[in-house]
Amino acid sequence: MSQNIKDPKAVLSDLYQVAVNAALPSMTLSQALPEKPSGKTVVIGAGKGAAQLAKSFEDQWDGEISGTIVTRYGYGETCDRLNVLEASHPVPDAAGLKATKNLINEISDLSKDDLVIALMCGGGSALLAAPPEGFTLQDEIELNQTLLSSGAPISVMNTIRRRFSTVKGGRLAALAHPAKVVSLVVSDIPGDILADVASGPTVPAEERDVDIAKLLETYKIELPDRIKAHVTAPESAPPSPSDVMFSTHETHLLASARKSLDAAAAAAREKGITPIVLSDRFEGESREVGRIVGAIAQEFTQNGTPKPFVLLSGGETTVTIAHKGKGGPNTEFLLSLAMQIEGAENLSAFSADTDGIDGSEDNAGAFADGTTIARMRSKGIDPNEHLSRNNAWTAFDAVGDVFAPGPTGTNVNDFRAVLVW
Repeated sequence: MSQNIKDPKAVLSDLYQVAVNAALPSMTLSQALPEKPSGKTVVIGAGKGAAQLAKSFEDQWDGEISGTIVTRYGYGETCDRLNVLEASHPVPDAAGLKATKNLINEISDLSKDDLVIALMCGGGSALLAAPPEGFTLQDEIELNQTLLSSGAPISVMNTIRRRFSTVKGGRLAALAHPAKVVSLVVSDIPGDILADVASGPTVPAEERDVDIAKLLETYKIELPDRIKAHVTAPESAPPSPSDVMFSTHETHLLASARKSLDAAAAAAREKGITPIVLSDRFEGESREVGRIVGAIAQEFTQNGTPKPFVLLSGGETTVTIAHKGKGGPNTEFLLSLAMQIEGAENLSAFSADTDGIDGSEDNAGAFADGTTIARMRSKGIDPNEHLSRNNAWTAFDAVGDVFAPGPTGTNVNDFRAVLVW
């Protein structure tokens, strides 16, 4: 054990990989496959890990299938029987609009004897571009850009997105009626509210009484008048889960942050490290959560908790974008934490998105320790300035602590670990 701790980055990277592996479709899909229908089986899907889900489904399904999947550019997978399309994330584009129309065409004119398999994971909200009648793709782009820069929690963003779509909030599943829809979901949502994954295109949400105007006011979300009028109108609410057309549908959770944290905790124990799972539901401003987790790490370090131990957490933090710097929620969280733990010995921290991409660059996250801030300053980096300008990636890149594994094939959101020995 002592030899491994001499390379804390390796220990943290190993725990991250265990968390990712626990969410891979090859490990999770077989337990949720439904019975074959008497009619056709059509597969649709959306998200940053949807192509890998589709490939695994192809490998495991013994029967005829057809269908279309949309994923982020660069996240594709070669499938033999399913059509994999790529589009823009986190802001929709014309490719996403076209791909969504393809998904709709796949499930049109089905019968009650047919089966629709919906493979859904994080990222699908942007990839499934389908503005309401009378609005354009540019309107949906503007809405997404405003939401992404607002700092609002993902649950709030998705509640508003569901009001501005012809497929979100269960509407895509409704288009398949009377066919049965089985949704197989990889959750990137704190608390695993499956109607929030990809804004729930095949999983309806009960929210007819939600006060959208109040949400806009609370989170200071300024929308153009036409878009605001639409999303606040009662008739923009998605269909209710109690609607009879959803009565035969099924939804199964394949993977989640909690399952991945549990797997990482078990791996830590095998290494002789005591795992302490803080929560899989962290939300809020990334820099604020960074300070909190940094303070928690200091408390555990000083209160006599036997070492070595590792604090594990998940969830989805957000960034209120004030400047167009380089970075994302994980690097911003970690830069804030690094300032909190400056000077600490025998403490290393890590934060990365399980899909392999954090924000604007090609990294998943970064590493930090008690020397990080001093090393940044020696390179002429002012950590406070870079944090205030949403430029955390630049700060970590300057000291060689960026973590860039590439696309992982899944997405259960952020994985964070603080190792103390």
